[in-house]
Amino acid sequence: MGYIEPAPLKDEKNPFEAMMSRFHIASQILGIDDEVYNVLKSPAKQVIVSLPITMDDGSIRVFDGYRVIHSNILGPSKGGIRFDPGVNIDEVKALAAWMTWKCAVVDIPYGGAKGGIQCNPREMSSGEIERLMRAYTLSMVEIFGPDRDIPAPDMGTGPREMAWLMDEYSRTQGMTINSVVTGKPLVLGGSLGRTEATGRGVMVSALAAMEKLKINPYKATCAVQGFGNVGSFAALLLAERGVKVVAISDLSGAYHNANGIDIQAAIDYRNGNNGTLTGFPGAEMIAGDEILGLEVDVLVPAATEDVITSQNVESIKAKLIVEGANGPTSAKADNVINDKGIMVAPDILANAGGVTVSYFEWVQNRLGYKWTGERVNRRSDRIMKDAFDNVYNTSKEYNVSMRIAAYIVAIDKVAKTYKYRGGY
Repeated sequence: MGYIEPAPLKDEKNPFEAMMSRFHIASQILGIDDEVYNVLKSPAKQVIVSLPITMDDGSIRVFDGYRVIHSNILGPSKGGIRFDPGVNIDEVKALAAWMTWKCAVVDIPYGGAKGGIQCNPREMSSGEIERLMRAYTLSMVEIFGPDRDIPAPDMGTGPREMAWLMDEYSRTQGMTINSVVTGKPLVLGGSLGRTEATGRGVMVSALAAMEKLKINPYKATCAVQGFGNVGSFAALLLAERGVKVVAISDLSGAYHNANGIDIQAAIDYRNGNNGTLTGFPGAEMIAGDEILGLEVDVLVPAATEDVITSQNVESIKAKLIVEGANGPTSAKADNVINDKGIMVAPDILANAGGVTVSYFEWVQNRLGYKWTGERVNRRSDRIMKDAFDNVYNTSKEYNVSMRIAAYIVAIDKVAKTYKYRGGY
């Protein structure tokens, strides 16, 4: 391809710019031509809607909603819906592109999409959230579809919201269509293994990386930043396999115990304490950002974007970073991490367990047949391990970091598919 000057990273914490910088490097290495480069860097569709919602006090409040379809080259687009005050179009664009690369890395026939509504669900009643989700679904009825665009849960949403989405969409079609969305409750066609799937994929990636680094899990220590669905299951599953989890954190702060934390006890405490670790008695409380600089073998950032930046990357002492969150490492921090010799299992690989089992849920819905939890876990573990080995071998072949190798694997697959399908 001809040389394309990358746009400067004006804002280190702009997730779309961070994604584009890695995309550009991988594209240059692959020699992607200008036509394919320009197609793959641009979202296929961006939808912005205003959603007037009647609040419980009778007032009308207007929320901004987004849906970005980055690509449908590999198949129908796939991606979660985020309810968060910080949702914005750049974030959604980046997350949609990450979904494209994530699906390609694990060889799933989906393109990438993402959605979100700028709101604070913690300050809203169940009725307000339901009205908001149903309004959003109606606004996207021409976008969503089991063969077009398949949403799923993300930050601030879960099985309850996906049930409302499925119901509202089904009403517009005059029939029950459970394959329009994944992450549903089991009774509505959800898949066994879906709840813990992303955390399980983090565990599989971590163990695969530890094998390459010759780190004995039974002698290893780990810190997990973020104790939501992904972080808590990753911590629990790693602990079950012998890894000593010495630190965990959530919005209330970080909790450290050099002798190891009882993760199941921490989960039970959180679940009975309004979803927070505040006051957790099984560890000593430390400042939230201290968890990133602890002397551990494995660091799992599983909270949100851009927690590892050029300002704090020098403090990291872990031998291995396994990214449970999307985009937890800024582009400017990558070079420092590589110079320090730290292996990174990147987000588009390590947290792809969620979309893998979402794909299984969609397949089961289309078949009308439910798989056992054992079959789901066995197949997802195999896909994650094969994807890790492919990325690792690519990193050796091109002498690049695991992150760039993952982008090379993904972009190569999507680019070749585009070439076969053809443009206009």
